[in-house]
Amino acid sequence: MNETNERKSIRRLVRERRRQLDTAERRDAALRLRNHLLALPRFRRARNIAAYHAVDGEMPLDPVIESAWSLGIPVYLPCLRGVRMEFRRYTADTTLINNRFGIPEPANRPGARINARFLDLVLAPLVAFDAHGNRLGTGGGFYDRTFAFLRHRHAWRRPSLFGVAYEFQQVPRLHAALWDVPLHGVVTDASTHIF
Repeated sequence: MNETNERKSIRRLVRERRRQLDTAERRDAALRLRNHLLALPRFRRARNIAAYHAVDGEMPLDPVIESAWSLGIPVYLPCLRGVRMEFRRYTADTTLINNRFGIPEPANRPGARINARFLDLVLAPLVAFDAHGNRLGTGGGFYDRTFAFLRHRHAWRRPSLFGVAYEFQQVPRLHAALWDVPLHGVVTDASTHIF
């Protein structure tokens, strides 16, 4: 099987398995994941965190976002802008508007944006990951294009890019494309993987 077909097959199988989880299973997994993140020094020291709204069976981040708020850590959500993303501040009273894929994004308002380079920790959704920090996303390339600058850095590594997943989303090996931005770690409902 060639790499393109292998990626399509992994996407189909993992998405199917995610969709089979019921609401209680998703909520319990999200609470376990939150506990792993709260134990992560990069989370506790972060001054700005990027999260996301879960769609298509992705790991929900509501408990993580609420914990960040309670710790006084500002939370930002991705907003699609052409082929890249920008990040806007998200609070409990932020107005959300669905983007072209039906994913809720914070409405544009003055002072709400942050440059991706000034985020400390980015929690990115994924379809699959491997033990080498390779991430298989949905196929749009938005995270890879937005964080391409991380591939060229050798010392200063902000932001830390962490995938968020259910443990069953780990696969033995993913072939990295030239444009793929590797993860610094993945946090799941069962463990934390640092690369």
